[in-house]
Formats: sequence, C-alpha cells, structure tokens
Amino acid sequence: MAMDANEIISMIKDALSGADVELIDLAGDGDHYKAIITSSAFNGKSRIAQHQLVYAALKGKMGGELHALALETHAK
Repeated sequence: MAMDANEIISMIKDALSGADVELIDLAGDGDHYKAIITSSAFNGKSRIAQHQLVYAALKGKMGGELHALALETHAK
C-alpha cells in the first residue's frame, strides 16, 4: 500500500520544524516521489546527514510503505 503524499509531507514537517517541503509524484502512482526540502536543520550538515534526517522523519516507512523517494535538500 502506497503512502499518502500529505502524510509524507506532514511527517517531514513534524520532524523538521519550519521546513519547506515540495513533494512531486514522479510516476503518478503514489509510490515514487521526489521531495524538495529546505530546512534550517540542514545548516552545517553534509548532504548524507541531511538525507539521514529526512529518513529518520519517515520512521522506517522508507522501503516499505514508501517505495521510492528521491531527495533534494537545501539549508535555509
């Protein structure tokens, strides 16, 4: 079962307070997304550390309910 886009956005925003999140459904199937996230939580962090913060926000749903998520992260 695919994750709802609003749920993904909500989980990221809950974990990364003040983040701007844009979610794009890449395949139109609700299962392959690209997230563009801008957050002050990313300041001073490597790209890998930024992505780890996003994966942590998704609480283990990556690879299960959420099949594919391409990330583009930016510090505020």
